[in-house]
Amino acid sequence: MATVRTANAHWEGSLFEGSGQVELASSGIGTYPVTWASRAEQANGRTSPEELIAAAHSTCFSMALSNGLAKAGTPPTSLDTTADVTFQPGEGITGIKLTVVGVVPGMSADDFAAAAEDAKQNCPVSQALTGTTITLEAKLAE
Repeated sequence: MATVRTANAHWEGSLFEGSGQVELASSGIGTYPVTWASRAEQANGRTSPEELIAAAHSTCFSMALSNGLAKAGTPPTSLDTTADVTFQPGEGITGIKLTVVGVVPGMSADDFAAAAEDAKQNCPVSQALTGTTITLEAKLAE
């Protein structure tokens, strides 16, 4: 069964002087302010489309990696993933860097890197972002 998730955005004014908010409607967990300055300069307590993409990508990747590791018989104890989405005004999103540190008992660093690469290629958010350069740094916790 397919699921649908919904977010609502409201904007007032011009791009540079205006402001808006985005509501995470499906979950009901909040409404967050957004401005051009929070997107192109400093966040200053506001979010941006790129931060929301980073949240979606880091979560989706972690879920895909966890599933792949478990299916291979090496379920992770923990995965900590950061997604850095780079936005260049006038160009758009110029790249995404995923960084993951995992605790996976009994797994080699090479096998972890291969599993992480597979998750990067196959998580639904990565697939939705084809056309964007996505890099990956994967390592096991020391």
